[in-house]
Amino acid sequence: MLPMPTDAELDILAVVWRRGPSTVREVHEDLGKNAGYTTTLKQMQMMTDKGLLVRSERFRCHAYEAAVPKEVTRKQIAGDLLKRAFDGSARNWMLGALSAQPATREELNEILAVLRDFEKRRFRK
Repeated sequence: MLPMPTDAELDILAVVWRRGPSTVREVHEDLGKNAGYTTTLKQMQMMTDKGLLVRSERFRCHAYEAAVPKEVTRKQIAGDLLKRAFDGSARNWMLGALSAQPATREELNEILAVLRDFEKRRFRK
């Protein structure tokens, strides 16, 4: 299992997920932070060592891409938060999420559709 990404690592992953394979310079510019280029470089090197990023050579430059798809990381983060903050209760986690950030009608319809599909698969007789 991959390590849980930090907030700074998630910022970098978000850029790489959106852009695809990217150089340190591209990620650094997209982040638009006050931190220096070498800070971004070091962070991405550490993420490669941790297995969060994969480095390859592209046009004589090192390009980085996410080691796992965004949805896999999101699922990992959701599961970790569920265990640590909501005592493993999916109900409490969902209620907490919806009370913190109200969902639009479209989002609620999508959530309901996913729940109905999950119920069909889980309780199929």
